[in-house]
Amino acid sequence: MAAGGPALDGVSGVRADKWLWAVRAYKTRTEATDACRAGHVKVNGASAKAATVVKAGDRVDAVTAAGRRDLEVTALLEKRSSPAVARGSYIDHTPPPEPAAQDVVNFLRDRGAGRPTKRDRRKLDRARRG
Repeated sequence: MAAGGPALDGVSGVRADKWLWAVRAYKTRTEATDACRAGHVKVNGASAKAATVVKAGDRVDAVTAAGRRDLEVTALLEKRSSPAVARGSYIDHTPPPEPAAQDVVNFLRDRGAGRPTKRDRRKLDRARRG
């Protein structure tokens, strides 16, 4: 093992599902494997099976519960470790999320105005749906 943590020395690659689980992109290894099977994981632009080997310098695109992630592998991990070590084994190229649309009609009500009417509630629901 390396002095900086559980990164692997002398290993040319790690399974994609293991690496995604180790860097905490997915909660369980089973979730990472299922995502690979479903085609939600790409390594260097090509769909990846769970057993696809990931090496340092590879780009891994994954669709997770938190949204799409674009990660560049900098260190190989086979076992899950602390979040700080996990963050140090990739460079996150994920674009920041787009800000929520602020064009929606503002439905703030005056304090003490009581509950919204059925009509107000329907307007609010329509605005939230878009």
